Amino acid sequence: MATLRILGACSGTEPMPKLHHTSIVLTAGDRNYFFDAGENCSHTAHIAGIELLKTRAIFLSHSHYDHVGGLMGLFWVLNKLNKQYKIPLADGEIKLFLPEPAVWEHILGALHYTEGGFNHSFEIPVAKPTLGTFFEDENVKVTAFESHHLPLAEDGSIRSFSYLMEVGDKRIVFSGDVKSMEDLIPAVDTGCDLLICETGHHTVAAVCEFAQTHHVGKLIFTHHGREILENRPTVACAIDACTIPVEIAFDGMTLNLEELK
Repeated sequence: MATLRILGACSGTEPMPKLHHTSIVLTAGDRNYFFDAGENCSHTAHIAGIELLKTRAIFLSHSHYDHVGGLMGLFWVLNKLNKQYKIPLADGEIKLFLPEPAVWEHILGALHYTEGGFNHSFEIPVAKPTLGTFFEDENVKVTAFESHHLPLAEDGSIRSFSYLMEVGDKRIVFSGDVKSMEDLIPAVDTGCDLLICETGHHTVAAVCEFAQTHHVGKLIFTHHGREILENRPTVACAIDACTIPVEIAFDGMTLNLEELK
């Protein structure tokens, strides 16, 4: 059974009750795959019973704080669990994919000042995502699509991505942050069982309209902006008018992928 758990469903607002910044973990075939690592994601995952030492890869959409702010804590917890319980990481390494590897260099530098100097026994290979399918194992295939949420780097490299996860016959798109809904057309137009879409930069009505006309089976709102946080009556009207199933994500929400139609 493959599941998706929402570890954080909020955008980069000031702290909100019962909500943390964006993070999702896919569990498939006895391995975990993180998509973004907002604040507190390691705490939420561990308390929920997710076996963090079975994490295989972490995929970051872009380098804004509300998407990477929990990365330092996640690796600190992984190292703590590894040493405390004498349990090795399942694969001996965790692959880290992020558009701007310099971010990891700074986080790693900070970790060296924590207890033990972050002396860890596992490998952390770091790479940039590349357009197209760039990761595949026996459990999941991950394809990257360009998002225009951030401008290109000085060297012309992409700084923001959306991701398509293929788990068995299920296709799940995680939007990351997008400049416009049109950024998601290449990811969803070949068929999408589930779109997990940010609403921090777009209205709920606009996301619903896009999903209804672009082969999306089910829609889940995450990375909540002011509309969902503060104007639920307007949101309820947009959801009621939507012709496909819609849910608003909350921290701790779990989805069984086998139940997707």
